[in-house]
Amino acid sequence: MRIGIDVGGTHTDAVILHNDKVVAATKALTTADVVSGISQALDTILADAAIAQSQIETVMIGTTQFTNAIIERRELSPVAAVRIGLPSGNGLPPMLDWPEDIAGAVDGHSYMLHGGYLYDGYKVDDLREDEIEALIADLLKKKLKNIAISSAFSPMNASPEKEVAARIKAAIPDARMSLSYNFGRLGLMERENAAILNTTLLPFAEKVVTSFLKALSQRGLTCPVYISQNDGTLMSADFVKSYPALTFASGPTNSLRGASKLTGLQEAIVVDIGGTTSDIGVLQNGFPRESNVVVEVGGVRTNFRMPDILAIGLGGGSMVSQEGQKIGPQSVGHRLVNEGLVFGGKTLTATDILVASGKADIGNIPAVADLEPQIVANAQATMHRMLDQNIDMMKPGGKAMPVILVGGGAVLVTEGLKAASEVYRPENAGVANAIGAAIAQIGGESERLVSYRNASREEMIAKVTKEATDRALTAGASEKTIRTVDIEETAIPYMDEASTRLRVKVIGDIAMTDQEKRAAS
Repeated sequence: MRIGIDVGGTHTDAVILHNDKVVAATKALTTADVVSGISQALDTILADAAIAQSQIETVMIGTTQFTNAIIERRELSPVAAVRIGLPSGNGLPPMLDWPEDIAGAVDGHSYMLHGGYLYDGYKVDDLREDEIEALIADLLKKKLKNIAISSAFSPMNASPEKEVAARIKAAIPDARMSLSYNFGRLGLMERENAAILNTTLLPFAEKVVTSFLKALSQRGLTCPVYISQNDGTLMSADFVKSYPALTFASGPTNSLRGASKLTGLQEAIVVDIGGTTSDIGVLQNGFPRESNVVVEVGGVRTNFRMPDILAIGLGGGSMVSQEGQKIGPQSVGHRLVNEGLVFGGKTLTATDILVASGKADIGNIPAVADLEPQIVANAQATMHRMLDQNIDMMKPGGKAMPVILVGGGAVLVTEGLKAASEVYRPENAGVANAIGAAIAQIGGESERLVSYRNASREEMIAKVTKEATDRALTAGASEKTIRTVDIEETAIPYMDEASTRLRVKVIGDIAMTDQEKRAAS
């Protein structure tokens, strides 16, 4: 048995799965401190399932805590950004194009060092002892302990990042560091930004993970805990303390994975309708289609592996205009239970329209009895039109595909969707995100620029696959279960030696703990 939890902006969803069967499920309002909302959800599902905590083998949590911290500019710590790449790139210092508010929030300090490598393995320059010593002296003087280190083409050769990190660690033993090569993608500035965002979250990650573990242990849950990351796989709780930024966009990813599990569909469009937004994504081979463009997080360009998600302002708490012609993007969010008309409030929401149409029995139905039928009809047409238009935008090659509706707000879709070849409304769709968290596996990814002239294609794929496998093992995967799920090869024009960008992704089951191994034997 395992527990899946997904903490959204409006609701905290939780499920208990026994193998593939949902034993208990609940939706609780997300609380300001998040942890108490998790605790309430745990209390509910454990009581409903009537099982002992000792029967739970693992807990998987999806959280928006770290994404929200970046977007809201809170809980961010000062960062020293160290770039190894001089004499190249001197005119574009770290954080050059960051919005002023987040640049101020991380109180960024930039350092530029000579060194690094080119894509073909040649050195940009040698590391310089005097520069490293001056860097360490300044870090000690300013008492900076959160450090992001990036180097030119470090996914190809990470030795400069590792060497500088080792020197800093020897001088500042309690330093927290993010090395950009661990984020895998080649573009220097986007990879550097990813490392800086990760670094500014490290102290907060320690606090969040500790709080999660405390909430679980208070209920007698001493099993392993994993956190969802943004490619549909998991990280161990200890791993996420070092890589909190890899959780960005994990909520929509969990919903897509849960939708695939509930329907058995491997290729489909998933619409996750929540209290504030509808997230539309594409399933490919049972996993979310990844975005191929630079992804902005809180206004900062990054190269995180992120799902290709289109978010629109349509949810159960979305505000409706007086004529019903406009819905959202403003939303009452988790305040719906106080501000919606059917809950005694004064704000007309999408949920009120649903109740007024007679398609749902929620709250105080007489509170919306006086709504004009034309307003209700207009609002329903607007909702369906918004979904149809945006689903069409997400179709691969414009081909017709089935659409899976999940999320608590899926009840808003009362008619068919013109953009769908078929519409699926699976049982337990309201907690698909928690189910997606509960079924997730451990993943690893590696990316390199390679030349098939210097080594065979098979040799290079094997090499990059081993790097991805090593990362999956570090994150907590069982070695015997690891399999390759994606190999992406992109020829790079106008570069010597038939260069190809090679990316490999692997996944595997969660490794058994020592206690589980003893029990199995």
